[in-house]
Amino acid sequence: MADQIDERTGPGGLPYRPCAGVVLINDDGRVFAGQRIQMPGAWQMPQGGIDKGETVQQAALRELVEETGVSQDKVQVLGETPNWLYYDLPEDMVGKIWKGKYGGQRQKWVLMRFLGRDSDVQIETEHPEFNEWCWIKADDLLHSIVPFKRDVYAKVIAAFRNRLR
Repeated sequence: MADQIDERTGPGGLPYRPCAGVVLINDDGRVFAGQRIQMPGAWQMPQGGIDKGETVQQAALRELVEETGVSQDKVQVLGETPNWLYYDLPEDMVGKIWKGKYGGQRQKWVLMRFLGRDSDVQIETEHPEFNEWCWIKADDLLHSIVPFKRDVYAKVIAAFRNRLR
């Protein structure tokens, strides 16, 4: 099934980077959040670019392993946001990240149930992105996310509200 992609552009007339995000929930309905190494106090869910030829789900599962060390056999995929969600980079970041090629991201998010144990989470990966992690209530995560991503996170949480606590 082909996704309809809005070809609009972001800040600076730059395209949006395709990205897959992971909403990993435990048995209590709490969400995995990692604190960004380079941004103390900024917490987020695993996410990353979609490589050419990858589906959203394939990219989400790859990013999960790369950022959390959680293997694919430790999760159950429960759903995906139906539409692309967009955010713009703040003006001072445009042209500085992603080699200056993008003005923001277009994202789809995949909801996954964590089937493992906390000891299966290993954020000390080959290219670590997080220096701490926790299970957090979804609404509490909204207060810890960087402001320019907050609207997208609110939409993601709303999309999966019935599975979260």
